[in-house]
Amino acid sequence: MTDKFADLPEQRRRGLEKMEEVYGFEMTDGTGDFFAYTADHLFGDVWQRPGLSDRDRRLLLIGMLAGTGQHDVLGIQVPAALSSGDLDADALREIVIMVCHYAGWPHGARLNSLVEDTIAKTGRANR
Repeated sequence: MTDKFADLPEQRRRGLEKMEEVYGFEMTDGTGDFFAYTADHLFGDVWQRPGLSDRDRRLLLIGMLAGTGQHDVLGIQVPAALSSGDLDADALREIVIMVCHYAGWPHGARLNSLVEDTIAKTGRANR
């Protein structure tokens, strides 16, 4: 992972490496201000601050995304959380219960579908 980013500035390298770790897939360098803020600041800085583990950040992020109906990003974060080991199937199912009760049943039901699909796909892939 580090070798392909070796020629990039330190902040960008750190950000892209963290993005790969968080998302669970290969990243390439991008252009533009939006990408720079995402890679350099969000992943090069915020995701690397002390005080919260990646698992803690993932829990917060999934809760906020589910509570605000950001299902497109949940479609990236839930599978990544399961594949990275930050959250297992039981933890993801518990998040669904919390979201249902604190963010509303429709948000929780939609998250439940995503969680169960992700768990099923992971089970099929492991067979």
